[in-house]
Amino acid sequence: MTSGTNENYPRFRPVADVGVMVEFGETISNEVHAAVLTLDKALAAHPFDGFTEAVPAYCSLFVGYDPLLAEFTIVKDHVSALVALMSVSAPEGHLHEIPVCYDAPFGLDLASVAEQVGLSAEGVIEAHLAGAYRVYMYGFAPGYAYLGGVPDRIQLPRKASPVRDIPAGSVLIAGPQCLVTTITMPTGWWIIGRSPAQILRPRHEVPFLFEVGDKIKFYRVGASHLAGDGEGAT
Repeated sequence: MTSGTNENYPRFRPVADVGVMVEFGETISNEVHAAVLTLDKALAAHPFDGFTEAVPAYCSLFVGYDPLLAEFTIVKDHVSALVALMSVSAPEGHLHEIPVCYDAPFGLDLASVAEQVGLSAEGVIEAHLAGAYRVYMYGFAPGYAYLGGVPDRIQLPRKASPVRDIPAGSVLIAGPQCLVTTITMPTGWWIIGRSPAQILRPRHEVPFLFEVGDKIKFYRVGASHLAGDGEGAT
């Protein structure tokens, strides 16, 4: 495998008798995620008998299989052979421009984030807008696209306690991660704005706006855009 990932990887871990977790690292990085997506693509092109699905995450790929047709060692050997031959390259990904309003009352935690990181509220906004974001995975709730790329200067750990009933469209950050919520749910992440973008589109043939590997660029809008239908997102 042509890659700069750690020579101790990939690692293979059984998931009951229905899957193998293939791990390429322990930290969120474009390099590690590129290896995950390269293997995902290789498996799609060269599946084994009994292959059921592949689910990419930040640093790993879940490889599912039918236990009546395959087992851990067979899957491991097949994946190992693919890894040995594959040349890792970052996906191009489609660029999506996503509007976000940071105005009150939508940036509920903006002042708190600013105080903790030693910036003004405008400084936090500028940093967030300057981030280079990529979709690393979907998880936790429908349409929850986990983005990496939050600038170091505004990274904070999650809150000690979650807050309930956070509206859909809320723009959240925690550590190096960012996401836009799609349904009303509790969160322990920091709420810095609101977006009218429709990321979860249940009536569409493709229900999620983003694909894993896509790039995201946020741009600032005023509160009037929150009354729209999200068509400003591309």
